Amino acid sequence: MATRWVVKCGTGILTRPNGQLDSAQITRLSSQIATLVRRGHQIVLVTSGAVGAGMRTMALGRRPSRVSELQACATVGQPQLMLEYYRRFKRHGLQPAQFLLTYWDIDSRTCYRNAQATIEHLLSLRSYIPVINENDAIAGDELRVGDNDRLSAHVAVMVRASRLIILSNVDGLLDMSDGGRVIPVVRRIDDRLRALASGTQSQLSVGGMATKLLAAEIAAEAGIETWVANGRRPRILLDLARGKGPGTRFTLRKPRRKTTHVR
Repeated sequence: MATRWVVKCGTGILTRPNGQLDSAQITRLSSQIATLVRRGHQIVLVTSGAVGAGMRTMALGRRPSRVSELQACATVGQPQLMLEYYRRFKRHGLQPAQFLLTYWDIDSRTCYRNAQATIEHLLSLRSYIPVINENDAIAGDELRVGDNDRLSAHVAVMVRASRLIILSNVDGLLDMSDGGRVIPVVRRIDDRLRALASGTQSQLSVGGMATKLLAAEIAAEAGIETWVANGRRPRILLDLARGKGPGTRFTLRKPRRKTTHVR
C-alpha cells in the first residue's frame, strides 16, 4: 500500500571515513527512493552530509568546534550535496527540491504552514523529492533544532507522514547485554532502553542512538511509526517497504492528553 515516508539519511551513510561524499552510496539510496516513488509512495528526504562535504573541500581533518567554521563548512558543502542528489535523481526523471530549515521555521506558525503547503504541492506533482537539511549557515544555538534525527521527526509530523525511517550505520537499537542483538520492536521507551543508547564518536556526525529515541517519541505524539535501520544494507528501503529487513521498529503508543475537568 502506497504511503508517505520521511527518510532521514545520516552523515555516516552518505560520506566515506575521510568526509568525502560517497557517490556510490547516494546512487543506491536515490535509486531505491525512485523505485518507491514509481510504486506510488511519497518520499520526503531529510539529509545530513553538508558539513562533512565542506570539511573535505576545506581540507579539515576534524569537525570544527568554532561556530563560524562549522557554518562555513555547511555553506561550502551544501551545494555539493544537492548536486549529488540532482545528478542521481535526474536519471530517474526526478528532481530534488531543497529546504533549509531552522527551529524558528518549525516554531513559527506562518513559516510552518508555508513549508507544509509547499511540500504538499511538490509531492502532488510526483516528480520532485523534497530534500531537507538544517540551515547550518545561520542556525546558532537559539535557532538550532539540534540534529537531523529530531528535525526528521518534526518534518514527519509536519507532512503527516505514516512512517519515519531513520537510516544510520547500525542495524538498529542493539542490546549489548544480549551479544549485540538487534531489538526488533520497541513499544515503550524507558530508562533501561535509554541506557542502551550512546552518543556517536564520529567527527563527522552529531547525535547517536539517544537522539533517535527522542525522534521516535516526537513522531509517536502524532501517531507516526519510526524505524531505525542500516542505510548501508543493499535495498534496505525496498525491504522495509515489504515489512522485511533488519531494524528496530518503534510502535510507541500515542501519549494520552491530560483532561482538565471543570466543575
